[in-house]
Amino acid sequence: MRGLVQRVERAEVRVDGEVVGAIGAGLCVFVGVTHDDGDAEADQLAAKLAGLRILDDDAGVMNRSVVEVGGEVLLVSQFTLYGDTAKGRRPTWNAAAPPEQAKPLLDRVAEGLSATGLSVATGRFGEYMAVELVNDGPATLMVEV
Repeated sequence: MRGLVQRVERAEVRVDGEVVGAIGAGLCVFVGVTHDDGDAEADQLAAKLAGLRILDDDAGVMNRSVVEVGGEVLLVSQFTLYGDTAKGRRPTWNAAAPPEQAKPLLDRVAEGLSATGLSVATGRFGEYMAVELVNDGPATLMVEV
């Protein structure tokens, strides 16, 4: 699993003009699932995201987690994180897991984050989504488990 993590001041996802998920300060995470991912990887990603120390402490140093600061998390499914651009100019999506595998794992990540007490919002799996965010920093990291 991959999570492209962006520290944000706020973020929201719209489907057909309707806001389906929105957060204030915290993390916007685009999540990609590949074929050999399962429950263990989903649990690892949730734990990693909850504990990732990329939010500022009182001295302005990236030293606190989203749990420690009481932030929020927006999860957005993103199969394109497993796009392969090694050959030619058109990516292939062969490494991305099929929807019937990916959706339950994304749901498991959301449940794992919620279990830590975090407020978690999501996009709508399989839909065309418009994501709007205000990157804080900017601070963007790729997390793989």
